[in-house]
Parts: sequence; C-alpha cells; structure tokens
Amino acid sequence: MGVSRRQLLVGTAAIAGGGLVLSWLRPDPASAPLITAAPGLNPNAWLQIRPDGAIILQIDKIEMGQGVTTGYITLLAEELDVAPDQITTQLAPVHPLFQDPAQLTGDSRSMAVRWQPIRETGARARQLLLAAAAGRWQKEVATLSTNGAGAVIDAEGNQFLYGDLAPSAAELQPPAEVVLRTAAQYRWIGQNVPRPDVGAKVLGKARYGIDTRVPGLKVAVIRRPPQLRAALRRYEAAAALGMPGVAAVFPVYSGIAVVADDYWQASQAASALEAEWEPGPLAGVSSASIRAEQGRQLDVQKGHRVRDDGAAGEAFGAAARVLEAEYWVPYLAHAPLETMNATLWFREDRCEAWVPTQAPDVARQMICEVSGLPRAAVTVHATLVGGGFGRRAIADYVTEAAEIARQVPGPVKLVWSREDELRHGFFREASLHRLRAGLDAAGQPVAWQHRLVAASLNSLVLPMTTALFAPEWMPKPIVQGFNATAVAVFDQLVGSYAAREGAIRMPYAIPNVQVDLAEWNPGVPVSIWRSAGHSYTCFAIESFIDELAAAAGEDPAAFRQRHLQGSPRHLAVLELVLKESGWGTKPPPGRRRGLAIQEAFGTVVAEVAEVSVNREGVIRVHRVTCAVDCGTAINPDIVRQQMEGGIIFGLSAALYGEITIEDGAVRESNFHDYRLLRLADAPDIDVHIVPSTAPPSGVGEPGVPPIAPAVANAVFAATGQRLRTLPLKPGPVRIGANWGPA
Repeated sequence: MGVSRRQLLVGTAAIAGGGLVLSWLRPDPASAPLITAAPGLNPNAWLQIRPDGAIILQIDKIEMGQGVTTGYITLLAEELDVAPDQITTQLAPVHPLFQDPAQLTGDSRSMAVRWQPIRETGARARQLLLAAAAGRWQKEVATLSTNGAGAVIDAEGNQFLYGDLAPSAAELQPPAEVVLRTAAQYRWIGQNVPRPDVGAKVLGKARYGIDTRVPGLKVAVIRRPPQLRAALRRYEAAAALGMPGVAAVFPVYSGIAVVADDYWQASQAASALEAEWEPGPLAGVSSASIRAEQGRQLDVQKGHRVRDDGAAGEAFGAAARVLEAEYWVPYLAHAPLETMNATLWFREDRCEAWVPTQAPDVARQMICEVSGLPRAAVTVHATLVGGGFGRRAIADYVTEAAEIARQVPGPVKLVWSREDELRHGFFREASLHRLRAGLDAAGQPVAWQHRLVAASLNSLVLPMTTALFAPEWMPKPIVQGFNATAVAVFDQLVGSYAAREGAIRMPYAIPNVQVDLAEWNPGVPVSIWRSAGHSYTCFAIESFIDELAAAAGEDPAAFRQRHLQGSPRHLAVLELVLKESGWGTKPPPGRRRGLAIQEAFGTVVAEVAEVSVNREGVIRVHRVTCAVDCGTAINPDIVRQQMEGGIIFGLSAALYGEITIEDGAVRESNFHDYRLLRLADAPDIDVHIVPSTAPPSGVGEPGVPPIAPAVANAVFAATGQRLRTLPLKPGPVRIGANWGPA
C-alpha cells in the first residue's frame, strides 16, 4: 500500500492523538474500586478484604502455566503482611481498568507491569488497617504493627483481625504516600512460595477452557480446506446429517461447521462430508519457493534501516577480510497441548462465553463484531489456559465459535483437532538472515551488517488492538480505514517491531553496525510465537558470533567477553554460566559444548549446551547450563521452571520444529511428524540466577532464544559442520580415535 506524505502525517497524528485521549479516559486501577464490590475494604481494582477475613486478590493476567498467580500473591502478601496461603484469587473480568493498552497476557510483562502497583496496593491497605486500629484503640499508628498473619497488634499484645477492621478502614482517606518494604525486609519476595495451582493440576481437578460444561451443550468442529486460506466451492451434507447425534451442518467463513452432541460424533460426521474447494491463494507455493523469494526480496528491497552506528560502508571497504553467512529458520506451530476452543451461549440478546485466551477483551470484541451485540451484552469468562505461547492472543477461533453459536440454539463449544491446530493455525514466520562482518588484520570485527526478511505483524496486531479502542458508535468503515492507515504508517515508519527484536539491540561492542529489515509475506498466516523475533535473530547473531570467534582463532567465550566489556549485565551472566557449566574443562568423552547469550524482554540469559552427535548425524543434548539476570527473582523456583520450560520448548524447535508448505498446504498433521522433545531425550538442566535488587523483568520467554544457537555451536565444536538452517540436521559424522574437533 502506497502512503502519501499527507496520509503519513494524518495517520501518525491520529494514532498519537488516539493514545493521548485513551490515557485521559481510562480509569486508574490503583484508585478504582473492585469490580465485584462487597462490604469491607476495597482500596482498588485488585484487592478486597471482607469482614469475614477473606482476602481476595483479583488476577488480571491469564494463568497459563507461567506462575503469574503465585507471583501476584507473593507481592500482595509481602506488603499486606500476611502469609500467601491466606490470599484467595479470582480471575478478573474484562474491564478498562485492566487494559494497558489491551487486557493482554504476553510479552513476558505480567510481573514487570504489576510489580509496583500490587505491592503499593498491599502497603496502602496495611496502612489503612493500622489507621483503623489506631482509631479504635485511640493510639498513635507508630505504636502499632502487623503480626504477619492478618492482624494488627499493639505493644500489650492486643489484636484486631484484618476482617474486623476492614469496614472502618474503608471509611478512611487513603494515605498520600505509600512506604514499601526494602529488599532487606522481604519475607516472601525471593522465596520459593508454593504454587497454589499445583495440586489441582496434578490431580486433574483444574478446569481449562476445553473442560467447560453447561446444560444442553453441543460440540462443533469445522471441516477445513486442504490448502491454507482456500474457499469452499460446494459440499454435500446428507450423509453427515444422517449420522447419530448430528444437529446441524452449515458453511462458515473458514470451512463447514458440524454440530453434534459430542466431539466424536461431530468429528466423524465432518469426515463424512463431501466437499470441493477452490484453489487457495497459496496454490503452488512451497517452503522452498518461499525461501527462494525471501532471498530475492533481500536482493531487491532496500528495507528499513533500523540501526546505523558509525560508518559501516567505509569500515567494510577498509577491512582486511569480510566474512559472510546466511541463516534461515522455517515456519513453526505453537502446538499447545490444549487445542483452540471456545464455548459460547447466545440468549436474550446477550452472550456468555468461556474462552481460554491471552486477551479476553479481544475475544469479546470479536464476538461483538460477529453478533452485532454491544460490549456490555457480552460476558467473557477467561479460563485457565493449557499453553498459549502467543497463539491465544489471536481470536480467530472465537470468531468461528461466534459464527457457529449464532446459528444454533443453546450453548456450543467449538473444538479444534490437533490436525486443525498444526495445519490451519497461525505460525511463527519463516525468516532469512544475511550477516556480514568486516575484520581487521588481527581478526577482530570492525563492521557488522545484519539484513533480514520477515513478515510484518502490524496488519495482525494493530487492527486487533485499535478495534478495542474505537467507540461503539463509530461506523465500521471508518474503523477499517483507520486500521489500514495505521498499518501502512507503521510499516513505512518503523517496520515490524517483532521482526527486528534482538537484531537492533545486538550487544557486542563493534564500532560500525547496520541492521536492515525487509518485509515480505507470501500470505501464510503468521503471528506472535514464544519469544517472537528473538527466536530467530538470536540464532543468526549468536551463530555468526561463533563464526567470528573461529575466524579470529579465539575461544568463543573469550571472544564474547572481549566484546561485551561495555555490557556489564551480559558479562556477569556470561561469567556465571561459564563457571557453572565447567567451560574450559574437558567435557565427558564424545561431547562438546556450545554457548549463546541473548537479552530479551529485559532479561539476559546465557546457555551452554553439552552435545554429542552420532555417526548418522543425530544430535543428543545431554546437559544445558543456564544463567539468568531477570532483576528481582520474585520466586526463584518459578524462574527456574520458566527457564527449563523455555529450553525444552526451544529444543523442540531447534531439533525437530518445521512447518512445511507444499502446494499451499501444511504437510505436518500431528505429533508424529511435528515432534516435540520427549522425556527420554530431555537434557539435565541447571539454572543459576544472578542476584539482583532491580525491578523484575520477564522470564516466560527469554529462555527460548539462546538454546538453538548454543546447540548449533556445540555441533560445530563436535563435527566441524556449521549449521545455518533450523531444524539442525548435521550430515554423517566420521568418528575415530580423536573424535571431533578439539
């Protein structure tokens, strides 16, 4: 889409102005009451202390295994001065109070954005309770304290329980200033507070979206086209309608919906449908043709110059040697164990929905757009999520469920099959990277150029977000026009931010740096994937850094230390992982080590992979050592869990992950050909946390990016083969008495 100077200025002003207006209109959750107000102390949207002593914390981020519930309980318990197990939680409803700017769980920001306000909430409530007790006893607040178990006490040992004080505390004016505990005073922050959700999950009592049960529930599936984005030409439903339990068969925008009494009946009937499909817009397109066209795009596109330090052109001209390499990563599926599903019930001009989603306000908006209902008439119950990884920030499955449920009386649950998930979801974009380094006579880099091509996510993210902010009275054509302009403006001004993550902040001290981003998408549906652009920029950068170290004849760790002197956080993390992994000592026979480091979502992670490769070229990762600086580790055990989970997730992609396009269709269909790392193949993982009192940063995603380059670098150390394409597939290895390079 071409954008004129006038459109650019108008669009930019509209976007900036819209954000400013929204910042004025949106209530502040720190000063607004709890949504479900009840007698007692309701200082803000997160906390409620009831007269019966119940302490209710409203969780406005989605729990999908990352431990956000435990983290928020820990923060509140610390400042309210109670034990974590005294706090009860409930999931927050959709509400402007929790939109910043959307009510989205992602970008590894859940703890970072609530670190301050939830602690202030607890501290403010504690000060109000102390003031209420002082009024009852007619004593100075300074003579009172809390006992760590939900009571205010005086010097004589008298006490008032928080519940007793809550009604009178609610009548008091909130304190103008809030005093938070220092790191030296922490009782719970920094401790391994037990997760309250473990028992229910281990015993199978936890309820996810797919477990939703309501009276009269029907189950729907969709028969989808073989090719991506293909359209229905014709279908014959007689055989399916005659099968047991089948209630309805009709076309929807993405295929043919089949509604039945249960999932098995619906899926069997869907298989019995006779259907013909138009050739999709991707007919004839393959993974090979996409990669070739990406190369052509890098040849012809100037792209966005997103970083330009020094004078790279002159430095390359004066370099003693120029080293070049090309890296490629394929499309990847999210593959959450709970497939996409949504339960909707339209009745009396209202809709009630149960959705495992990372963005309940986006889910509500999609229901409104399909049904024409106002936002106030749609209630979305966010459920536990059985794996998100960015996939559940996209609400296509909610749109499908709304389209189906509008045509069927009673509640309907749409369930995607595993085959649907792998063949018709949204994918991590494939990406091609060309890296070039100019070396001086000593082999040290004096210039760096990174050119990459990837799909822009602006056309996915911006319309989804702006639809939430548009007033309900605004006509759709105006909203759509605004979206089109906003996408074009962002594409032209900055390109896709997700695609350049990591590349633009390459931390090595090289004096002349250029980073160029070209954007191209053949039409394959793409979206955010766990760690987003870091998942591929780290692979390219950290692999190429190893190549530079080899060209300089230097140890990869020593080379990184040399060029990270200006990045103390990176250096501290690197030195910790080297120490704990035994880098520099001889590994067990037949094994070699590889290293990678990346800053993502404010967190620095370094990983050392200890790897062997057999004669057939099969990689086995035996051990991974991880060091992480995530600021304050609110719960060290959860930090370790997230690093371990990220490493396993990243290893699945590094060793096996690939969505293959053939004639516009996805070849993979289930876990037999889209393999996940299995327990027998999982490495030992050691996680070491750098002590810090800085505010917390993200831990849900940063463990993913370094593992692929760490393994690739270890394979090079073991075999001499430099692997520049994922998944990693070395050729046959000659194994003799002196196996592998030293």
